[in-house]
Amino acid sequence: MREDGRVDAAQPSTRRIAGALIVDALLVLLFAVIGRASHAEHLSVAGVAETAWPFLAALVVGWLVTLAWRAPLAPVRTGLGVWAVTLVGGMLLRAAAGQGTAVAFLVVASLVLLLLLVGWRALMVLLRRGRRSPEG
Repeated sequence: MREDGRVDAAQPSTRRIAGALIVDALLVLLFAVIGRASHAEHLSVAGVAETAWPFLAALVVGWLVTLAWRAPLAPVRTGLGVWAVTLVGGMLLRAAAGQGTAVAFLVVASLVLLLLLVGWRALMVLLRRGRRSPEG
């Protein structure tokens, strides 16, 4: 909201901000589920939580560091920053918790989280542009 009490049209709605954060969190959970399933690990709630928590915690930090709520759907401005903090922070928390951080896992996690956290935002931009362009 602007100082004169009017809503700034460029400011994202609370609904859009919350939706973007929820999508990010669900995609981090999906990353954990896919990782556990690909290694034939048990897909219990506790098991998924054990795998996901470092990345979910880092995701929150990523949102704070990048001020993601200002442009929650921006692939470059928000997506890349959230991805980088989620990846690095998640790996550091995994290491601190005694979980694995093998080079192969780092590479796969980098690529998958990049695809998920930046990819959905890029897709949204493309879809929004497609709706705005005239048919013909």
